[in-house]
Amino acid sequence: MDLKKSLIRYEPRQFGRVAVFYGGASAEREISLQTGSAILAALQRRGVDAFGIDTADDFLPLLQRDGCDRAFIALHGRGGEDGTMQGLLELLGIPYTGSGVLGSALAMDKQRSKWIWQSHGLPTPPFVVLSDEQTLEDAAKRLGFPLMVKPVHEGSSCGIAKVKSPEFLHEAWLAARSYDAEVIAERWIAGGEYTVSILNGQALPIIRVETDREFYDYQAKYLDDTTRYLCPCGLDPALEQALGRQALSAFRLLGAGGWGRVDLLLDGDSQPWFIDVNTIPGMTSHSLVPKSAHQAGIDFDELVMQILAGSMQERPGARRERP
Repeated sequence: MDLKKSLIRYEPRQFGRVAVFYGGASAEREISLQTGSAILAALQRRGVDAFGIDTADDFLPLLQRDGCDRAFIALHGRGGEDGTMQGLLELLGIPYTGSGVLGSALAMDKQRSKWIWQSHGLPTPPFVVLSDEQTLEDAAKRLGFPLMVKPVHEGSSCGIAKVKSPEFLHEAWLAARSYDAEVIAERWIAGGEYTVSILNGQALPIIRVETDREFYDYQAKYLDDTTRYLCPCGLDPALEQALGRQALSAFRLLGAGGWGRVDLLLDGDSQPWFIDVNTIPGMTSHSLVPKSAHQAGIDFDELVMQILAGSMQERPGARRERP
């Protein structure tokens, strides 16, 4: 399908006054500031009446004073990507971009995402919930080394560590717990790292990510200029299409919608292993969704407009006014 032919068209005035929510107080604040600034500039270039709100401040009085017709959520991490901001906007009756309350909350929760995928037969690396010393021993026995230790409710690889031997497992667990009370250990999957961007119900061209670091961590994502993004990704077209369909399934099973990104690993047998879903991916100079959209012939400003257009569609499960 020609993705450009399926784009949703609205006149800028039809969106009304748009508030771009960005910044916030999560561990991903700095990235959100970059994302929100880029989105705000794109909307204004396209003639949309848009303004920015940093939600780290006391933003509700500002929102009530200035008002808005819809919100473009550019917040990463907790307090913006986890369903809380979506719930507030639902109560205020303000349409917004991206996933709803349930999809946002589930996608932010790595543990429950994996439970849902497992129940539907979608491949995801085996994992163990780390809660005490005994569970550390269980993880070592069941998963082997190396393994990944991850906070359950963080993004941008915050607090994630690759553990190669037992003596470093406890330290990695404590480091992850500094971000989140809930932590998992996940089996290490050797293979290529791929990401599938989702835009209004369609999978965009897949990107293969290559880094000289141990894995695609925060440094590789946002700071290194040596990280390589291959798009076209080099996969057989039939395999790429199949992975795109599976990624859409992984996205929808969590109740996610609008736009986002699905990250996966492909092992030596071409077996995919789904890692997580990002419902508000970065939109910075290093970000993946804009790179994938560019490969599909969609420039950054048009991508932003398409994400905003998704807020005009009825969201499944959204509250309706009583007749």
